[in-house]
Amino acid sequence: MPAKIITVAVIGLDCQKVEVEADTSAQNSAFIIVGLGDAAVQEAKERVRLAIKNSNALFPRPKLTVNLAPADLKKTGPIFDLAMAVAILSTNKQIKLTEEDRQAIFVGELSLDSNLRPVNGMIAIALFAKKNGFKKIYLPAENAFEASLIPDLTIMPVNNLIELIKHLKGKKLINKFISQPFQKKENLDYKFDLAFIKGQEQAKRALEIAAAGGHNLLLSGPPGAGKTLLARTLPSILPPLTLDESLEVTKIYSVGGLLKKDEPLIWQRPFRSPHHSASLPSLVGGGSIPKPGEITLAHRGVLFLDEFPEFPRSLLDALRQPLEDRVITIARVQSCLMFPANFILVAAMNPCPCGYYNDPEKNCCCTPRQIYHYQRRLSGPLLDRIDLYLEVPKVKYDKLASLSMAENSAKVRKRVEQARNIQLARFNQGNSLTLTNSEMTLEEIKKYCDLNSESQKLLKAAMLNLKLSARAYHRLLKMSRTIADLEGSENIKTKHLAEALQYRAKNE
Repeated sequence: MPAKIITVAVIGLDCQKVEVEADTSAQNSAFIIVGLGDAAVQEAKERVRLAIKNSNALFPRPKLTVNLAPADLKKTGPIFDLAMAVAILSTNKQIKLTEEDRQAIFVGELSLDSNLRPVNGMIAIALFAKKNGFKKIYLPAENAFEASLIPDLTIMPVNNLIELIKHLKGKKLINKFISQPFQKKENLDYKFDLAFIKGQEQAKRALEIAAAGGHNLLLSGPPGAGKTLLARTLPSILPPLTLDESLEVTKIYSVGGLLKKDEPLIWQRPFRSPHHSASLPSLVGGGSIPKPGEITLAHRGVLFLDEFPEFPRSLLDALRQPLEDRVITIARVQSCLMFPANFILVAAMNPCPCGYYNDPEKNCCCTPRQIYHYQRRLSGPLLDRIDLYLEVPKVKYDKLASLSMAENSAKVRKRVEQARNIQLARFNQGNSLTLTNSEMTLEEIKKYCDLNSESQKLLKAAMLNLKLSARAYHRLLKMSRTIADLEGSENIKTKHLAEALQYRAKNE
């Protein structure tokens, strides 16, 4: 009678139940793993064999077959080690599982000395367990706090296989993990603050609008004008993550193996800044085993692309769909995975290769052809998805040398939070999943972005003169709604629309 143990496979950001079956026969001495496992799964044979031996337990001498079911699901990584070891020990009755333990999930990587190493994706595993009615999880002790973030689960922290064998034999029981109530971090530490940026008042205003409504922003200006510094201050004026958002972001980083040991729950919004030499899979996600890319790691935060035109055209155009849909779909022959990608895009660029095109103080050394080809690296459909376009000029000496401090990020963040609260209250009335103005559907735009006759005339003139697209029309309405929310105005006024047009016009 084969032994059967339950574990899970992490696929993208979700999980699927896997049954580990182990059985022996007297044909010959061999250890075979079947069930479409990758190299890490096949190498588990030696890890499991030596871990059992070093746990003072007996490894079966007859032919041993371990099956990972379902057989048509590709299994990756060392997460199945612990379940395989428990199934093998059950075949020759060295341990006896209770009915409760037969319905428990076993996950963990074994070392040769039988210790358990932590695995990635523990929050995803715990969420899967709760959703599918599993009550108990045996896991590496280092993963216990992470899994305990999901309530109503019995978390059994295991340090090594010896400890687990004694527990399953009833000799020395493992105490379940008692999670400490975690508190939301109220005072987050930000490395960059608006108070230390001299001048650039218009750029700071654009950042405030982008933060309040979740709008995309493009900064253009000469080298050293402060574009990168401005972009890095954006997280400091964004409202902290809610608990649901925090769990959502933590799950992504857990699956990606980027979760810090001293920070099992992420409270600060992500800020991702990939280099322009990044590959397409690293940016949008993918690979032979699809993993989340930079746009997913920036979910609920900021994706900053410096030297925007230096990114390959094909890579930039790959951003068009996630910027619109706020998800990225990775299609493969064997599977199709969907990763969240709801981020604020902040891009920075020079106006030309040398950086001084139209600079009043320094002559540009680029030819018209060079300038044309440089600016044409950004496609029209991509620029159409950017809400705010701003030219960032050089800061004069008098402002740089001034000892006076500018308005700090905390004050701006307070206004942003007030605007976001207005949006949450508005969208909650209709039980909508929308959180910010930039996410509004066409139906919500029609409902919440009503214009007076004067504003309609202004928008009509802008559409004709600037030859705006339908997408630009709707994005202007969304941005006008955000500017009105920052002012606490119930209705969109002509001045709100005029300010939105000021940021949009140069982008067309």
